Amino acid sequence: MAAPVLVEERDDRVIATLNRPDKRNAIDLATVDALHAVCDGLEARPRTLILTGAGGVFAAGADIAQLRDRRAEDARRNINAALFIRIHELPMPVIAAMDGYALGGGAELAYAADIRIATPALRIGNPETGLGILAAAGATWRLPALVGEALAAELLFTGRSLSAEEALAAGLITAIHPADDLMDAAHAIADRISANDPLAVQHTKTALRAPRADHPRIDADLQAELFESPEKMRRMTAFLEKRGRA
Repeated sequence: MAAPVLVEERDDRVIATLNRPDKRNAIDLATVDALHAVCDGLEARPRTLILTGAGGVFAAGADIAQLRDRRAEDARRNINAALFIRIHELPMPVIAAMDGYALGGGAELAYAADIRIATPALRIGNPETGLGILAAAGATWRLPALVGEALAAELLFTGRSLSAEEALAAGLITAIHPADDLMDAAHAIADRISANDPLAVQHTKTALRAPRADHPRIDADLQAELFESPEKMRRMTAFLEKRGRA
């Protein structure tokens, strides 16, 4: 049986590819377990994570066959929500590179990323109310922050999905790339992140994720640590020397 998630590890990044193309990469329990294992590695050794899907689909939702059999006690376990929170809180940036459908749990997985890019074939949204449930793995609190309360309410109440152009206009994704260029574009973003100081990137993510009430204290605390780092001194010295030679 093929692995539900294909994992490629590099020195500065990990590429995790959802790999159930016959099920349009529907997120089942095996996929959840595999992504938790990815998180284990990234928490122990922080690197950028690129999430994508095989077969021209990101993820067309949760596995409905499994979802239909779940009961109240399963809902209270927060199976997908707990995973997506963990992905959202990884120490380094997470990039979602989406082709085709990103629906239901697939959309909520994408919402948990820091950066989202897509192909023109993207359809992203949450059709859960049409199936008699709600989008309970992040959409109700992440989507309003990403696209605004009015649009989030419309999408979640109606189940309407967005096209790539609509998602770009709403600020849900940052760029649209041809399918053949999607992963190159994701790696180009990861390359730019990798060129920066990893600790500065991690602290920036921490500050970005902190509640407003924690600012500016948290920025000052994180900056204080960076101001004392040898890497800050090395990078700033190299910058000044380069400018002096120009």
